[in-house]
Amino acid sequence: MKVPPVKIYFPEQDRLEILEKLDGILQSGRLTLGDYTKEFEEKFSSYNGSKYAVAVNSGTSALEIILRSLDVKGSSVIVPTNTFLATAFAVIHAGADVIFADCGEDLNLDPENIEAALKPDTKGVVLVHIGGNIPAKLNEIQDLCEDKNLFLVEDAAHAHGSTIDDKKAGTLGIAGGFSFYPTKVITSGEGGIITTDNEDIYNRALVFRDQGKAGFTANVHTELGYNWRMSELHAVLGMYQLSRLDEFITTRQKIAQIYDESLSDVKNIQTLPLPANMKSNYYKYIAILDSSQNRQTVKQTLREKHDVFFGGEVYELPCHLQPVFKDLYGLKEGMFPKAEDLCARHVCLPMFATMTEAEANHVVASIKEVV
Repeated sequence: MKVPPVKIYFPEQDRLEILEKLDGILQSGRLTLGDYTKEFEEKFSSYNGSKYAVAVNSGTSALEIILRSLDVKGSSVIVPTNTFLATAFAVIHAGADVIFADCGEDLNLDPENIEAALKPDTKGVVLVHIGGNIPAKLNEIQDLCEDKNLFLVEDAAHAHGSTIDDKKAGTLGIAGGFSFYPTKVITSGEGGIITTDNEDIYNRALVFRDQGKAGFTANVHTELGYNWRMSELHAVLGMYQLSRLDEFITTRQKIAQIYDESLSDVKNIQTLPLPANMKSNYYKYIAILDSSQNRQTVKQTLREKHDVFFGGEVYELPCHLQPVFKDLYGLKEGMFPKAEDLCARHVCLPMFATMTEAEANHVVASIKEVV
């Protein structure tokens, strides 16, 4: 049995309906910022419980637009060092300096990390829901941000449909940015979306995404924008995937339960504990290898002997050790020990919307043999 790390899924009926709608778009000639984009935004905001949603061409764009709308230029913004570089890039491209912070045991920021990283010019925090898991200490983080007059932005690229205390990711700060890259729980091929209840962010985001134009039909530019539009073709894909999101999450949670129960007493690998009030979408199922295990060897053995393919880590090399940031900020090894340790030892087990119990059991049996 071969088990891939991820698998994109568009049911046959969805594919047939999508093709029909794509043909209609091509006939209409309205390929961007049309009715499907608007419908996708309305459906996503309704699903997510946000007042507004703005569709854009990537999750990275979503974050940069939010940060530009918050006027971060000339300030500093805290991000976890164990995130995809796009989080930090968005801060820099919006005109601010990045301050990296260490993570907690759940691979997410906690209040202590944030407080230790604060500088006099710090304006806000970008909270990343690693693997689809919302930080256990969210309430404390929210309180800290309020006390220090910091904005809280969610990098929810991994967290479509994840909840804490029945509140969805993307509604926990002033704004959230989601990604629809092909590996995500739902995809539009390429794309992203901004969620917010803040009317000013919403209005500025509409302008920023379309070259800074005050309106779609006039060349009057009021912001230093960019081409961050989502096409109608991508919006249709995203809309159909959104209609399947709860279904996809249910399957992922069932697979995660098998992993939880089957690996709880296995030596040399530890599942990631999640708080009871948090429901993950399990974009990634994260487990931590014992320091006696070599991650590369474990993954290679699982591939070659058992046809089990682990997903990419989140993330294998923290930002402060990436060459671009070592050169830019003079960062070095040892500055963020928890992130360095967990980035080096964690693995992401196979997880996708059509995964079966048999496939999950094969993964578990293979892990037990290898580690």
